[in-house]
Amino acid sequence: MAEQVIIKRLGAKADGVADTESGPVFVPKVLPGENVTVERDGSHARLVSVDVPSPERETPFCPYFDACGGCATQHMQHGFYQTWKQEILAYTLRQARIEAPIAPLVDAHGEGRRRVTLHVRFPDRAMHVGYMAPRSHQIVEIAFCPIAEPGLKEQAPGIARAIGEHLKGPRKPLDIQITQTQTGFDVDVRGHGPMKDAERLSLIDLASRLDLSRLSIHGDVVVERRPPAILMGRASVVPPAGSFLQATRLGEEVLAGLVTEACAKAKRVADLFAGSGPFSMRLAEKAEVHAVEFDKGSMAALDKAFRATPGLRRISTEARDLFRRPLLTPELNAFDAVVLDPPRAGAEAQVKQIAVSKVPLVVSVSCDPATFARDAAILIASGYRLERVVPVDQFKHSPHLEVVGILRRDVAKKRR
Repeated sequence: MAEQVIIKRLGAKADGVADTESGPVFVPKVLPGENVTVERDGSHARLVSVDVPSPERETPFCPYFDACGGCATQHMQHGFYQTWKQEILAYTLRQARIEAPIAPLVDAHGEGRRRVTLHVRFPDRAMHVGYMAPRSHQIVEIAFCPIAEPGLKEQAPGIARAIGEHLKGPRKPLDIQITQTQTGFDVDVRGHGPMKDAERLSLIDLASRLDLSRLSIHGDVVVERRPPAILMGRASVVPPAGSFLQATRLGEEVLAGLVTEACAKAKRVADLFAGSGPFSMRLAEKAEVHAVEFDKGSMAALDKAFRATPGLRRISTEARDLFRRPLLTPELNAFDAVVLDPPRAGAEAQVKQIAVSKVPLVVSVSCDPATFARDAAILIASGYRLERVVPVDQFKHSPHLEVVGILRRDVAKKRR
């Protein structure tokens, strides 16, 4: 049944919170102070109508916003949005009892997302291609995605649909990741499983008709017609199929700029959770770099690009699981700076080793303010000072936030 509620505040995931006699109710795509009609499903509710809108509300620019689960904040005026997103970080640091100056939010959306993942599902006899609806596996079919880079925003749905049609025989759910590179689209398909030779040959023909740079299934390359290169500093890197990549080009440039600025005086830098080298390639302009990453393919891609780029300082690579085998104190003490860019889970095991080392500078890059705060608190307790925190808005129109923290310690005090 429909009922009216008043939104009191926003949660960390951008849902509005209404306080009711039965407890808090979470409502998507609303703003504090709004009187709204909802249909409840336990502690969550579906928005039926906004009866009394907030003055901070604006009209979303995407026609799929109400149905799609991808974006969560297009209804917020820009100033309100910036303040809310910055407060996510401030609140998280307060909860961890961390005091540090927080820089203004940096807009790193640029031309938009350079990678999207579209879903192909067969809930009935028809094929459905698009994004997921909020808190649902229902597909919202789209003709374009306005937050993606030019070219990708228009062509990605057509590419996904063509691949879905080609692989629809088993009617398995498919997730199709499409990345815009310097040489065209790099596509990785997940969900299909192993393929027979005849199927692979037919996919090679499809990749040619779609003019894809590379097509892979679960990271297994079916065909590479052109190396799908990504520019990282001066280096042209070809990451492994389906591997990690910063969401936007500008996001990578902003994060790398903050990292290299902090490490400007370092002669030897450890780049941990290095991926295919977005920081290493830029750091190597002035410093020797030791890059460590679990994925061997990413390390091979980084090494190949380094050797093909003249003028860089030495980059050594090591494939290593830093969750199970973090760099130990004697290894860490050889570096003037350590850069951390772990997955959402953070780098607790590695941070505990850094905490007992003599490393004078740690630059922590995180896509999760909560694990950033947890790891920073460990370092602060061991004598580091959180000198600066920069929130970077790479995932615009969503509650996700990148954080860069610069932590320094007095080496002389550590030695005593």
